[in-house]
Amino acid sequence: MKRLFLFMGLTIMLSMPTFAAVSANVAFASDYVWRGMTQSDGPAIQGGFDFEDESGFYAGIWGSNVNFNDGAGSELDYYAGYGFSLGDIGVDIGYIAFDYPENQTGLDFEEIYLGLSFGDLGLTLASGQDGAPDYTEVSYGLGPVSFAYGEYDDYGDNLTVSYGFSCGSYDCGITAYDFSDSGYGADEDGFFFSISASL
Repeated sequence: MKRLFLFMGLTIMLSMPTFAAVSANVAFASDYVWRGMTQSDGPAIQGGFDFEDESGFYAGIWGSNVNFNDGAGSELDYYAGYGFSLGDIGVDIGYIAFDYPENQTGLDFEEIYLGLSFGDLGLTLASGQDGAPDYTEVSYGLGPVSFAYGEYDDYGDNLTVSYGFSCGSYDCGITAYDFSDSGYGADEDGFFFSISASL
C-alpha cells in the first residue's frame, strides 16, 4: 500500500508543471523526540526531500535513525497533502505513513491529518488508520519561542517548549519536553538540541 501510494505521488510530481519546487533538508538532534517520547534514545541524524507545487500540493519523504531495542534501526515517513487558505485560516490536509523497514513486529502505521492555523495559533488533528491511536495538538508561536500541547490516545499527553535561533547559516533549536503516561509505560522529560539546514 505504501509503495503504491509513493509511486502515485511520484507520478503526480513528475507530471506537474515546471513552477513546482523540490528541496532537501538535513538535521542533527541530540535526541529524536516525537510527541514527547524519545525515538532514538540518543543522537539522531535526519533528513528528507520535499516537493511543493504552487497549487498547494506537496509530497515528501523523511528519515531518521531510531532505537526501540527491538531491531528497528531506522524510520522512513512518506507523506502527501494539500494546503490552502479559507480567509484568514490556513488549512492543511494530508496523509502520512510511518515505516520501520528493519522491524518485524508491526510498528508501521498511517495517519490522515488536518492542520488549521490562524496567525500564530495552530491545531492539528491526526486520525490513526487501521486501529492506530488518534492524536490532537494545539500549538502557539511567540517570536522565536513555540509552545505545544498534545494528547495521544492510549499513550499520554505531552508538552513542549522550543526556542529557535540561527547558528550562522544553520537553524538551531533547544526544546524542553514532558510526557505524562496514561498506560503506555513511559514517563519522560528532558531537553534536546537540534541543528538543521535546508537545500
